[in-house]
Amino acid sequence: MLSSLPPLFALSLAIVLEVVATSLLPKTNQFTSLPTTLAVLGSYGCAFYLLSLTVKSMSLGVAYAIWCGSGMVLVASIAWMFYGQKLDIYAVVGIGFILTGTVIINVFSNSVTH
Repeated sequence: MLSSLPPLFALSLAIVLEVVATSLLPKTNQFTSLPTTLAVLGSYGCAFYLLSLTVKSMSLGVAYAIWCGSGMVLVASIAWMFYGQKLDIYAVVGIGFILTGTVIINVFSNSVTH
């Protein structure tokens, strides 16, 4: 059933699961909190499985660029909102460039399956 997901949907779900896992890493207390550790490992496992489905029909480079760009923007935003991490102007501008690049790839590139 999962293998028939549209590539961009599978990639989007993979990104969400990767962001959840990464955002929960501080809560694992260096992997001493079993429930959180299992949530992190399960989320990463599912995310990578969905990424593997995506690259069956989308180029690896483009899929990974979207994965990384989206993940970085979302994790940085979550860290700012929920963990109180500070973002200076250079970080915000850099994140803006990453977001812009991800949008350009998704909207204009013929390398992405639409």
